[in-house]
Amino acid sequence: MQKKHKESLLGVDIGGSHITASLIDMANTCVVPKSYSREKVKDNGVPEEILDVWINCIKRSIDLGGADESNVKIGIAMPGPFDYERGISLITGMNKLESLYKADIRAYLSTKLAIPKENIIFRNDAEAFLHGEAHCGAVKHASTALGITLGTGVGSAIHSAGTTLDANLGISPFKEGIVEDYLSTRWFVSRYTQLTGKEIADAKPVFDSASANDSLALGIISEFTSNLSEFLYNFSIRERPGAIVLGGNIAKAYPLYLDQVNANLVKLGINVLVVPSALGEDAAMLGMAYYLNGNCPEEKNILKSAETPAQTAGDLISTVLEP
Repeated sequence: MQKKHKESLLGVDIGGSHITASLIDMANTCVVPKSYSREKVKDNGVPEEILDVWINCIKRSIDLGGADESNVKIGIAMPGPFDYERGISLITGMNKLESLYKADIRAYLSTKLAIPKENIIFRNDAEAFLHGEAHCGAVKHASTALGITLGTGVGSAIHSAGTTLDANLGISPFKEGIVEDYLSTRWFVSRYTQLTGKEIADAKPVFDSASANDSLALGIISEFTSNLSEFLYNFSIRERPGAIVLGGNIAKAYPLYLDQVNANLVKLGINVLVVPSALGEDAAMLGMAYYLNGNCPEEKNILKSAETPAQTAGDLISTVLEP
């Protein structure tokens, strides 16, 4: 019979199309491999289709790790908008998890998992991602860092003096729309359809074709690179970070664009290295474990003024980043 752990920390990373869960070994700063569980989620499904997958994934992770469910603390990295204190989804108009709008996720999970509500904690997914990378990942030596997650949506956070906070820039104005219109999966899908008349489900076909030197796909990557460079410039000129780390599914294709992004930022006067995640999907789960374990100073406002400085004027950016 498998021995039960007295106390366990379970990290959970929820995205628009997936859920990943694992017990966390804080002594060795890593996930417990045998407890790792991942499931695809029907992002536009009805509540039961989404929540039942979450429940099954979490239960499987607890069982695989031999944890005592009555003594598990669950830290869930969740995309916004979300009422993290009360555990209520406020996601609407985002083309993902729409059916959960105003649902009390904490109460549902508590009932189905037989885990006390107070043992289920939520946190913004970009915060959790950067918290993990800042403590034991790609930017652990930086005093100040920015974290960007690129996938179904765009997450953003800033880490300074041991505190990590959501920057919530995914829905901020950018070009002719908002940031997510130009840097998320839907931009790749939309741009590919505009240029070819064909539909794709996600960005992977573009990345695969670009890797094979397809000129159309390379052109799309070039546009994305310019958009990402401009966004990071706007963010960096205000916050002056020591490092920037990228995560999320789109960041997995970083060999196709990251060198050029760094070169663009240098041309724009931003001498800060942009690096890929060192922890991958484990980053948010580890970040949640640190959070549950009390390794998070009292939150304070570390974000600077949201006003866009004069240096971000389109003239400078368009001139430097011109193809």
